[in-house]
Formats: sequence, C-alpha cells, structure tokens
Amino acid sequence: MIRSLTLLLAAATLPLASTAVAVAEPPPTCTYNLSPPQVVDVSGTSMVTATISPGACERSNVYLSVACLQMQGSPNPPICQSSNGVLPAQVFYAPHEPGATYVSTGRGCANTGNPPQPVCTPVGPLTATV
Repeated sequence: MIRSLTLLLAAATLPLASTAVAVAEPPPTCTYNLSPPQVVDVSGTSMVTATISPGACERSNVYLSVACLQMQGSPNPPICQSSNGVLPAQVFYAPHEPGATYVSTGRGCANTGNPPQPVCTPVGPLTATV
C-alpha cells in the first residue's frame, strides 16, 4: 500500500505531457505593381492607360489582376480590365481630356494556403494630371 502511494505521488509530481499545437502561418502576401495614369497614342487617338502586374509573389499562385481608370470628378464608374494568371492587366480610357486628373486603382488576387483560398489585395489609388 505504501509502495502504491509512493508511486502515485511520484506520478503526480511529474510534469504534464505537453501537446504541440500547430499554428497556421499567415498566407504569403503578394505585391502588385500599379502604374499611374499616362497618355498613350493608340492608332492616332490619345488615350489614358494604366497597368497592374504581379510583383513579389509565388507566380504559380497568381490568378487574376484587375486595372481600373477613372477621370477624377466624373460621375461615371471606373473602366476596368482584367487579366488571368501572371500577365499584366491594362486598361484604356478615352477620350483623353488634356489637363484632367485621372485615377488608377487595381487589385491582384492569388490563391494561398492549403486548401487554396483566394486572397485579393487592393492597390492604389494613384493620380496624375495628364
């Protein structure tokens, strides 16, 4: 009986076994490069353009880039253009009004985690008077 009690007390003083808890790491973040609005000539017509492309990112995870342009103060919604995968998205705004201020915005989306989940990152706004 004394021996059983001694073993029981010895077992009670042992540290409890710890269980490792897996903590999910935050998904890798991707960066995207958005250009400010700029004027280009397209077949003799002046247009404003902006592009967005993936920057620092696991390229195989990128699935969508969206570039948008809007003339500041315009009641019209932005014009947007998307591109799948790692290709840049480029948007054109016409007609170009010299001296007007234009705003470029965008977003890039990548799949992260296991199972993959979409994570979209907004970029901008960038403004330019052109």
